[in-house]
Amino acid sequence: MENVILIGFMGCGKSTVGLRLSYRLRRTIVDTDKEIEKEEKRTISDIFATDGEAYFRNLETDCLRKLNDSAGNQIISVGGGLPVREENRALLHELGQVFYLRAEGETIYERVKDDTTRPLLQVEDPLTRIKTLIEERDPCYRAAADVVITVDGKSFSQILDEIEEHVNEREGNNLTEG
Repeated sequence: MENVILIGFMGCGKSTVGLRLSYRLRRTIVDTDKEIEKEEKRTISDIFATDGEAYFRNLETDCLRKLNDSAGNQIISVGGGLPVREENRALLHELGQVFYLRAEGETIYERVKDDTTRPLLQVEDPLTRIKTLIEERDPCYRAAADVVITVDGKSFSQILDEIEEHVNEREGNNLTEG
């Protein structure tokens, strides 16, 4: 069985869906941001502040390479900006089946508006910033994804059902091809 990878903008539900999916599919979960924080022994915010975004993006690529060498049959949740880098999109495809959890700007805003730990949102008009970033990143997310799941107005159960259906379909197909 291959890895199930969750991508999408901050606040789209990757962490929560990933955790619930790990229980449902009985697979371990890996969060690339948490892996990087563990490896670096500091928070993402600290990494951005001290070494900058380019350094952090290199850490993300290194993390994907390590997972490509070791991960199997896992749920992998990646940081919102990770798929923007073309090299990372190729690594994601090698790593497993990629699900883009797509949400509208208003949905994201409602979920993250009170979260002060997100540096990209510490601006005067966070909703406009969110919409701009989603518009910029959407083509990258779509290029990385095998499946796009719109999460607006859906319960976690509905989202999990959709993902599980695609995973079972793909793994069933892999079994019959072999």
